[in-house]
Amino acid sequence: MRLAEIFGANVRRVRLKRGMTLESLAAEAGLAYSYMGGIERGQRNPSLDVAERIASALESDPVTLFCAQPSEK
Repeated sequence: MRLAEIFGANVRRVRLKRGMTLESLAAEAGLAYSYMGGIERGQRNPSLDVAERIASALESDPVTLFCAQPSEK
């Protein structure tokens, strides 16, 4: 899995865990809804600045958003 896909999957997982919509996360991070969706799908490569803004909006450590999660069985 590519790093962009790992980051996007982690953003989605944390967003859903926090009960946030894609729209609310995008607004909180100051990003366009469509751009945020592309990040979650692993189709966009966010800059480090954008990754920090997303992590802040999720109240998460940015480093953890780049870490591969163990597969759930």
